[in-house]
Amino acid sequence: MEAIRVRGRSGHSSDPSLGRNALEGMYQVLGELLAWRDELQQRHRNPAFNVPVPTLNLGHIHGRRQSTASAVPVNCTSTSVRCLAWTSMSCVAKWNAVYNNGCRQRSGTRCRAAVRRHAGHGDTGCAPIVQAAERLTGHSAEAVAFGTEGPYFNELGMQTLILGPGDIEQAHQPDEYLRMDRIAPTVDLLEKMIGEFCL
Repeated sequence: MEAIRVRGRSGHSSDPSLGRNALEGMYQVLGELLAWRDELQQRHRNPAFNVPVPTLNLGHIHGRRQSTASAVPVNCTSTSVRCLAWTSMSCVAKWNAVYNNGCRQRSGTRCRAAVRRHAGHGDTGCAPIVQAAERLTGHSAEAVAFGTEGPYFNELGMQTLILGPGDIEQAHQPDEYLRMDRIAPTVDLLEKMIGEFCL
């Protein structure tokens, strides 16, 4: 997940030309990013994922100077922007290239991009813990398009497995929940995994 921040110059909305509107600068940046996403989707495909093309999610945008409509907004932030790592160029690098190639000149604003968190998970299909889970559940490991803390444990030299009783369709919903009939089988599986690897 990454974030981009655009900073302009304050002014009164009676004459917007006296300021530099950060929202307008962000509008240009987001348009360039969405066009880049469409370009990536034409060039990259991975059938291991349910959604086989690159995705870019714009999760939040906020811009203001103060709580009034009569001021030109000086700051605008887009956070929780999620860009899956399908290419060697990160979203941050792309944003900087976008701004250096014209958005700054067109809007008169300044832009700064920063990585907030990166939690992509590598291919660990051959790891013993994954093979054990496949054997105990009767299901093959699959690729998923969401992040976890697993990569941080990988960096510590651990083998990681993303496994749990929930469904991604229920995640981040107002009524997010776990089905009761999923809990007991998960506890049973964990007990078997502990018995196999920890005892």
